[in-house]
Amino acid sequence: MSFAKAYLGLRSAGVRALVIATCGVTLAGCDTLSSLNPFDKSETYKPEIVSDLPGETLYNDGLARIQKKDYEGAAKKFSTLEKQNPYSEWSRKALIMEAYANYEGGLYEESITAAKRYLQQHPSTPDAAYAQYLMASSYYDQIPDITRDQEKSERAILALQELVQRYPNSEYVADAKKKIQVASDQLAGKELEVGRFYLQKRNYSGAINRFRSVVSRYQTTRHVEEALERLTEAYMAMGIVNEAQTAAAVLGHNFPDSPWYKDAHALLTKGGVEPREDSGSWISKAFRGVPQVGQKTG
Repeated sequence: MSFAKAYLGLRSAGVRALVIATCGVTLAGCDTLSSLNPFDKSETYKPEIVSDLPGETLYNDGLARIQKKDYEGAAKKFSTLEKQNPYSEWSRKALIMEAYANYEGGLYEESITAAKRYLQQHPSTPDAAYAQYLMASSYYDQIPDITRDQEKSERAILALQELVQRYPNSEYVADAKKKIQVASDQLAGKELEVGRFYLQKRNYSGAINRFRSVVSRYQTTRHVEEALERLTEAYMAMGIVNEAQTAAAVLGHNFPDSPWYKDAHALLTKGGVEPREDSGSWISKAFRGVPQVGQKTG
């Protein structure tokens, strides 16, 4: 590295002064330093002192870049501000804005990182709920279709649930609950997809495990009706008639107008039986006291 490049890299005014005092006001006495890098011999650099910008200037610059939708540039400004003013109010403000700018710019992993740092450093501040919301939304916006791995869906739900639990009076809670429902629906859809595959392959035990997951964990999603009908199919195929009858009965009780109930009822009738709920079945126990999709609570 040439002396000029090293000079520009020095941020401390004290260090700069020391270098100037050693080498003189001009660079005449620093030929030895500049010759350390043989690749720079033919280049000429004009050193200039770059002073750290005041916090307010950097912050306003970041805001201006957000208005211009230069989110990446804004995030860099806020990052610089945070590093130059550690443990200050400017640092706190810059960190939450860095998370926001990265989120708006679609840099979700960077937004998650900044939001997590904010929560670690400032867990009790008014913006903590917003940091949690930005982190959860960053996971949520990365949810893929049901044919792919649903890790982001699971992380989104956990982050959103933490928001609801830790900040119950936050203005972001209502939207968080809606997002939880959508993400849960996505996970239920994935379980159904795998369950249908197993059912087609006549791997009835594997299929039942997947459908059971939907019924037990995602009862308030739109997929629970199909899961109960598929359980009826799988149990009938295995000759476990009692559970098949219970699945159909629970389906009919909770969703009497569902086309899936009509299919389940027809399947049982074809087998010479009718829907009948066994209160001791895991299916019956899973549905006790649980509100269904569209059912109002409280």
